[in-house]
Amino acid sequence: MSIEKQRETQLGRCRHRRGRPVSGAGHGLHYSVVPGRPISGFTLIEILIAIVILLTIAALAIPNFLDAMERAKIARAVADIHTIGTAVLGFQAINGQCPGSLSQVGYGGNFDPWGRPYQYLSFTDANGVGGMRKDRFLVPINTYFDLYSMGKDGDSVPPLSAGVSKDDVIWANDGNFLGLASDY
Repeated sequence: MSIEKQRETQLGRCRHRRGRPVSGAGHGLHYSVVPGRPISGFTLIEILIAIVILLTIAALAIPNFLDAMERAKIARAVADIHTIGTAVLGFQAINGQCPGSLSQVGYGGNFDPWGRPYQYLSFTDANGVGGMRKDRFLVPINTYFDLYSMGKDGDSVPPLSAGVSKDDVIWANDGNFLGLASDY
């Protein structure tokens, strides 16, 4: 009998031993066989394919998730600015002038979603239009006060057309527009 036939016969006999390790005739083959159960497991190729699929899904999902988080922060800033602006208008209706600071209407310690305080400028004490927020024609966007968040980059200048002001969340047209400066 050839050596290969002997090994095959030896392996065949050993497969009927319940749960005992079987050695494949010196080739390092080592597994446990239970009658009626096929030998199972994943091949390296199957595992690699699964990893590639998971990484592809992650590559598609993570940017969408981050974009949704940013849109949620903008929506929160819009809601906060609407609430604060309404409080400022209420103060103005009662007192005949805008408050000097947001502290006078109870919003002095509020921070935008990016962790910075909301910016407020009352035109009551303003000298000229220098500090007022302006549209692309350099016309002030509000009549009584400016209220805005400096957005994600934390930087801003009065003209909304400037690059650093595009991500600002603004109160414009005396509250008739609330949103990103780039959309105004």
